[in-house]
Amino acid sequence: MPRLSFLLLSVLLAGGSFRSIAQPITGQQIKEQFIADWVRAKAYTLDYLNTMPADRYSFRAVDSIRSFAGQMLHLASGNVFLIGAATGAKIDWPGRGLENSPTAQNKDSVVWYVTRSYDYAIESIKALDPDKYAEMVGEGNRKAMRYTLLLKAFEHQTHHRGQTTIYIRLQGIRPPNERLF
Repeated sequence: MPRLSFLLLSVLLAGGSFRSIAQPITGQQIKEQFIADWVRAKAYTLDYLNTMPADRYSFRAVDSIRSFAGQMLHLASGNVFLIGAATGAKIDWPGRGLENSPTAQNKDSVVWYVTRSYDYAIESIKALDPDKYAEMVGEGNRKAMRYTLLLKAFEHQTHHRGQTTIYIRLQGIRPPNERLF
């Protein structure tokens, strides 16, 4: 027993001599994480788009909500609008009415617009100088830091992709597994 007590005391004392020293996170590290997360989100969303059968893109869980295609087109437009506000990057985009455009509702069009919106987000974040994350952008009561808008853009796409989980389940299909990393 004394030997076990000595061993335990030695481990406790040795553990006290090691310290974790937190290093400050850099803007470049934040940028790299943003890019990695957007690349992952793009692949995850494409899994959703490929899981839903093409002939079910017009499906609505109830009549008063967006169709599956509408949700995904809204996600794409949100990516473009919020990333554009955060980074100042420009893109040729049909505008906010995309989700109601009759010519954009088929699977090929939806996949194209969603993919384009993620590519735009990733390239725009890559081009943004991390030293500008704290800059305020916008007008009036709609001003926010670039960093805040980048977070909101990611939250928005996650929210709308998540909403489509029930659309897929209502088709009797298992949605893609979560991708945290």
